[in-house]
Amino acid sequence: MHRSILVTGAILILIGIALGAFGAHGLKEKLSAEHLNSFETGVRYQIYHGLALLIIGFNASKLSFSPALFYKLILSGVILFSGSIYILACRDLIGMHPPKIAFLITPLGGVCLIVAWSLLVVKLLKKNH
Repeated sequence: MHRSILVTGAILILIGIALGAFGAHGLKEKLSAEHLNSFETGVRYQIYHGLALLIIGFNASKLSFSPALFYKLILSGVILFSGSIYILACRDLIGMHPPKIAFLITPLGGVCLIVAWSLLVVKLLKKNH
């Protein structure tokens, strides 16, 4: 068991559920269907990756490698990917109009998530050899 990974996973899920409820009840009438859909995508990815951290955290002692890099990449990915989606989806509502370069933050977060999962696959495959 890896306490910091477990706590982080639980916090991501907690915040994700709160944001999901806020989106469904507080933003439904305020955002366009497209922006609400984007917001919900951010929530889903955040919750999925929170669950992944719980699974890794509970099984950390069974792994033949340290989950530290996976953890850091997942956390960075969720912050960049989901966080930027929340801001971009609500930008008109909050009066924040980030520069065009800010739209690159979302794919950067996605790359962090892809690298994290790729790393996990490689580490798990190496375990069997």
